Amino acid sequence: MDSVSKTDKFIFQTYQRQGKAFVKGEGVFLWDEDGKKYTDFLAGIAVCGLGHCHPKITEAICKQASTLVHVSNLFYTRPQADLAAQLCEKSFGDRVFFANSGAEANEAAIKLARRYFQKKGEKNRFKIITMLQSFHGRTMATLTATGQDKVKDGFYPLLEGFSYVPFNDFKALEKEIDETICAVMLEPVQGEGGIIPADAGYLAAVRELCTQKGILLIFDEIQCGMGRCGRLFAHQVYNITPDIMTLAKALGNGLPIGAMLATQEAALGFDFGSHATTFGGTPLATAAALEVLNIIGNDSFLSEVRQKGEYFKDQLLKLKEKHSRVVAVRGEGLLIGLEIDQDAAFFVRELMEKGFIINGIQDKVLRFAPPLIIEKTDIDKLVTALDNLF
Repeated sequence: MDSVSKTDKFIFQTYQRQGKAFVKGEGVFLWDEDGKKYTDFLAGIAVCGLGHCHPKITEAICKQASTLVHVSNLFYTRPQADLAAQLCEKSFGDRVFFANSGAEANEAAIKLARRYFQKKGEKNRFKIITMLQSFHGRTMATLTATGQDKVKDGFYPLLEGFSYVPFNDFKALEKEIDETICAVMLEPVQGEGGIIPADAGYLAAVRELCTQKGILLIFDEIQCGMGRCGRLFAHQVYNITPDIMTLAKALGNGLPIGAMLATQEAALGFDFGSHATTFGGTPLATAAALEVLNIIGNDSFLSEVRQKGEYFKDQLLKLKEKHSRVVAVRGEGLLIGLEIDQDAAFFVRELMEKGFIINGIQDKVLRFAPPLIIEKTDIDKLVTALDNLF
C-alpha cells in the first residue's frame, strides 16, 4: 500500500490533500514518490523560509540530536537561553515564552493579556478585539480569536470574551473599545484571510489608541514574520512595535517551535506556575531556530528578500495588466496573494501538474509564500506557467 492509500485509510480526514506524497526536499525543490520534481512556492505554508534541508540547519539539528534532545523546562539549557537572548536583542521584546506551534504561542499571548490585568485587580478587563478574516489557530481559544466563521463551525460554545472588527477600519476598532478590553490582537499582514497588508498609518493609529487606553497590543507574526515581509519582523515594515508578539512557522524551518515575546511590563502577567509546556523550547528545536535566526536576521539576506518580493509583485502586476481575470495583487516581501475572478483550485491543480506548488485561500486567492532563497529565474518560470493558464 502506498503512502497516499495508507494516509487515506488510517489518518483522520481533516486535510484536503493534493494527492502527492513527497519523499525528498532540497532548497526550493521537492520530489514525489514517482520521482517528479516540483518548485515549492508554498514552503510548507511559510515554514521552510530557508528551503528544504538547508545544510546549516541540518548540521545544527544533527549536532544537537547527538548531544541533548530534551530535558524538562524545570532545568536550563544553552540553546534555549541563546535563542531567547538573540530574539530579544533583535526585537522590542524583553521576555520570551517558547511553545511548540503558532497556536500555542497565540494561546500564551491570550493568557498573558488576561492575566496581566487580573493580577492588577482589573477582573472585568478580559476581552480581546481581533479582526474579521484573521486566523490565529485551532485551539479553542485561538479559533475563537479567529475572525472566520468557517473555522468555528461545529465547535460551539466558544470561549467568552472576544469581539471582531473589520481589518484596516480604525473607526470600527475605536467604537469597540471600552473598559472591558484588555488587548487588541491582529496580523500586520493577514495570511489566511487573503494576504491583506495593513494600510499605511493604520497600525500606527492602533498603537496610539492602545497606548492611550492602556490596552495591550498583540501582533500575530506567525505567518508574516521571520523575514517573510522583507524585515526580520513584519511590524518593522510599519515602524511601530507591539507589547506582545507571536512567532512560529519559519522560526524552526520545519521543526515545531513557537515563541511569544513581550515587553518587561506585559511579561508581569506571568509568574512561576502560571503557564507551562512540556516540549516548548527543547534543545533540538531551539538549536535549529538559533541557526535560522542567524541566517535570516542578516541585513543583506533581508535586502535580497525585499528585492525578490518587489520583482515577484511586478511580474504579477504585469499579468494583471494583461488578463482581466486577475483582480488584485497584494502582499509584502515574499508573502503575496493573487486574487482572481474564479475558483483558485483550478490554478492550484494545473500548476502542480506543471511542477509548481502553491495553494488557494478564500476561494479566489492564490497564495505565494516560497522559500526566501527563491531565485528570480524560478519566479519567471512560475509566472510564465501562470500566464499560460489564463
